[in-house]
Amino acid sequence: MTNYLGRPASAHFKTLACIALMGASTYSLAAEPANALHGAMPPDAQQQLLDSLKLNAAAPPQGVDAVAWATIYIPADNELTAERIALGRKLYFDTHLSKDRTVACATCHDVSRGFTDHRNVSEGIGDHLGQRSAPTSMNAALMQSMFWDGRAASLEEQAKLPILNPVEMGHPDAASAMAAIETDPSYQALFRKAYGRAPTYEDLGRAIASFERTLIFLDAPYDHFLNGDNKAISPAAVRGLELFNGKARCVSCHMINSSNPLGTDNLFHNIGVSARKQNFEVLAQKGLRVIEADSDPKALDKLAIETDLSELGRFLVTRQRQDIGAFKTEQVRNIGITAPYMHDGSLRTLWDVVDHYNKGGETNSYLDGGIEPLNLSESEIDDLVAFLFTLTDVRFAAQNAAAMREQEAIAAQKRPFRDNALAHRQMLPFEQRVMGQTGLQQ
Repeated sequence: MTNYLGRPASAHFKTLACIALMGASTYSLAAEPANALHGAMPPDAQQQLLDSLKLNAAAPPQGVDAVAWATIYIPADNELTAERIALGRKLYFDTHLSKDRTVACATCHDVSRGFTDHRNVSEGIGDHLGQRSAPTSMNAALMQSMFWDGRAASLEEQAKLPILNPVEMGHPDAASAMAAIETDPSYQALFRKAYGRAPTYEDLGRAIASFERTLIFLDAPYDHFLNGDNKAISPAAVRGLELFNGKARCVSCHMINSSNPLGTDNLFHNIGVSARKQNFEVLAQKGLRVIEADSDPKALDKLAIETDLSELGRFLVTRQRQDIGAFKTEQVRNIGITAPYMHDGSLRTLWDVVDHYNKGGETNSYLDGGIEPLNLSESEIDDLVAFLFTLTDVRFAAQNAAAMREQEAIAAQKRPFRDNALAHRQMLPFEQRVMGQTGLQQ
């Protein structure tokens, strides 16, 4: 096993494993001050770190077509300006947007943690836990829909919903949120500079979206390799790239090219994650009854964050049977520093992710037809993971290397989703259901 830089991993397995077992935080890629709210780096420190990333909002971001950026990714009613970005940045880090002033956008989308929070599910006001893991806000501007179920069509709409969710930021309505931030008199002038009018909740959403459009990170070792630097990634990662585009079939949903740099098909698939703990038929019937009673977007947001109906995924939005248990194909960009994985954060490492796919996901009546056993060997799994770590922007190289070491240590001790019998088709999924754990061989 090697890391993405090509260094042998076996030499430090034992030491790292001991560190992990002694209680070191698996995903604490930045030190947490004692007074950190909900474990996040304090807002001022995050902003200092953000400044060190040297984002350039004056030009179309690297890796994105300039025409597409101007005509597709920036809406006509929210032209990207320095004033709107400055307002959005202030709002992004402002805890006044939560009812108890302990949560900001940056709490769950922490600059020091790959613009996520490294939790299985996110924590909101009053220590309430939601039902889903926070996706990174890096490159979110390039996604075609927002949230794991795609219930928001734009960054502007996405930005407004968590503020009004009872277990996230907790304001009862838009008026409450606006009253909270208006305790800071500087907002009046900032809103007028940005939008030429008094502060409104719609413009609040527009401003946060404007700031998030600056968070584009597409300069990875993988890109350097494509541009001709043959030493940018290790031989293991080169083999992993071949697997990604071939035997491992990752490219079926995670195609990466100049017109689609994120590595997502922007569609929704049931890959069986929820099937480990849910009866989809019963849950779907319950979901339909609830949705028919109240289909307001705010009510839908509550269902997705507060209840077990969250596991229905895209079905909550479309009410179509084929969407039961289906979740959005997430980007593979910067995947090394955005663990844990999947909508519920149930997969701790990229080895877990590959193991899940290698065995053909989790069998259920709604499993996507493209999910099937991959027959990857252990060395092929290691190569594929090595490649995935090359997709992290070079500005996070140190965090990426630390994350790989942490994940290597965990994988060396425990691989809970590995099932070689299913992966290599020594057993078919129906055998366990019908005949027990040993299948037809018992």
